[in-house]
Amino acid sequence: MSQRSEAAGSPYAAELAAAMKAVSLAARLCQTVQQEIVQSDVKSKADKSPVTVADYGSQILVSLVLNMEVTSGSFSMVAEEDSEDLRKDGAEEILERITDLVNETLAEDASFNILLSQEGILSAIDSGKSEGGPSGRHWVLDPIDGTKGFLRGGQYAIALALLDDGKVVLGVLGCPNLPLSSISNLNGSSSGDQVGALFSATIGCGAEVQSLDGSPPQKISVCSTDNPVNASFFESYEGAHTMHDLTGSIVEKLGVQAPPVRIDSQAKYGALARGDGAIYLRFPYKGYREKIWDHAAGAIVVTEAGGLVTDASGNDLDFSKGRFLDLDTGIIATNKQLMPSLLKAVQEAIKEKDQVPSPL
Repeated sequence: MSQRSEAAGSPYAAELAAAMKAVSLAARLCQTVQQEIVQSDVKSKADKSPVTVADYGSQILVSLVLNMEVTSGSFSMVAEEDSEDLRKDGAEEILERITDLVNETLAEDASFNILLSQEGILSAIDSGKSEGGPSGRHWVLDPIDGTKGFLRGGQYAIALALLDDGKVVLGVLGCPNLPLSSISNLNGSSSGDQVGALFSATIGCGAEVQSLDGSPPQKISVCSTDNPVNASFFESYEGAHTMHDLTGSIVEKLGVQAPPVRIDSQAKYGALARGDGAIYLRFPYKGYREKIWDHAAGAIVVTEAGGLVTDASGNDLDFSKGRFLDLDTGIIATNKQLMPSLLKAVQEAIKEKDQVPSPL
């Protein structure tokens, strides 16, 4: 049985089709904005990370498509953005820009004959206020994962997953700037390749990739290397997102020879799932709490491609606790052959780091 027919026969077939449609449409809006970023499109959230018109627009489109395409049960979505900043005085211009962009994107897609008002826009954003949890179905969305990469013209992802009773059962990653075949150089960009990849996975049905404009899907699998010397590894582009000194110690213990491939967003999970690299390491600074939308879609794409995704102690990630992941220290992903030696290196490196006295 082909993977496509397996996915079509799964209990989540309708949800997967809707999720792929939603992410593809959101990606189209994001591509439009990235090509014509203007200063007024960039705002600052309370945590100082940039949020863009495309961030809001992506969330609106995903919410709208899922609401229209998936009719069974009540709708629940855990998402990054809310409308609070857009309801404040002085936000009229950016709200008008978002409304125009969303309506233009919808008008270009023959599937939808709908025109949203500004209040409809705000309501669609706020449909992502769910807290998730261990029971029921909850969509999990990061409308633009990697906003800094997006603003730089680099990698970003629209990341959508479905939780069913606390477990991730499907995931879709739209990566508009990721080469369709493979990453061919160390900064994560391509050399003449077709660009724009849509990864998808359903529990028990494997993972696949196709172009954002709908090429036939190809089944993907993680690399099979069992020798760390031949392994390449991914980590976050932004130094604030991972402790590069700790990851350097880990790969030194493993004997990895290749330099790190540093790219933004869950595009790393997609690239790992199709074998572009062998290891993904994420070790944020102390006190940072991982959000479920930063990992849900990417994790199932990797695990359905035959990989493993765990915390630093080797525990599976638990997405049933609400909006945050409670986990030990960091996140690691690799194939089944490398995981035992990777875990050993991770735990040794963390122990050594913890023994180094802090400077006064």
